[in-house]
Amino acid sequence: MTVSRRDQILQVAARLFAERGYHSVGMDDIGAAVGISGPALYKHFRGKEAMLTELLVDISEQLLARGELRASIEDPKQALAALIEGQVEFALRHPDLITLHDHALNQVPTAERHRIRRVQRAYVELWVEVAMKAHPNRLDDREARAAVHAAFGLINSTPHTLRTPQRILAPMLSRMALAALAAAG
Repeated sequence: MTVSRRDQILQVAARLFAERGYHSVGMDDIGAAVGISGPALYKHFRGKEAMLTELLVDISEQLLARGELRASIEDPKQALAALIEGQVEFALRHPDLITLHDHALNQVPTAERHRIRRVQRAYVELWVEVAMKAHPNRLDDREARAAVHAAFGLINSTPHTLRTPQRILAPMLSRMALAALAAAG
């Protein structure tokens, strides 16, 4: 599959923003990394804020859409395992986007930041609902929400701290997140 020039620019921008910090990266840096001049980037984006916004809005919406598909699995324990597997896959594949969210979300314009937060809350609530169905009579909604956030913390932070091969890390993270959610009740 061929990556569009726009997607290539976004991937490079995400990497540079995550590595150097949003404020330390200019349009010229991004342009140089993709082999064009900084001013040529304006054919694709209004500026680096537009890049950051698109990256964070898009991934939030993708996670929710994929989560809704996984949550639709009839068996709640299988649905929960599928949600975890999807989050692990995302965290291992896109650690730069997690870093951006953690460190640069406040750089996104207010309306779009609120949109990202709404989508993320819907994603969390999806997990909470599935976790409560997977562990009936063990978790109330507050406990389930806390457990889901803890599972996200486990999954999303680990790829940044370890250089363990993904073939080992992915199943380990999935097992640990499942165990953490099961133990929460």
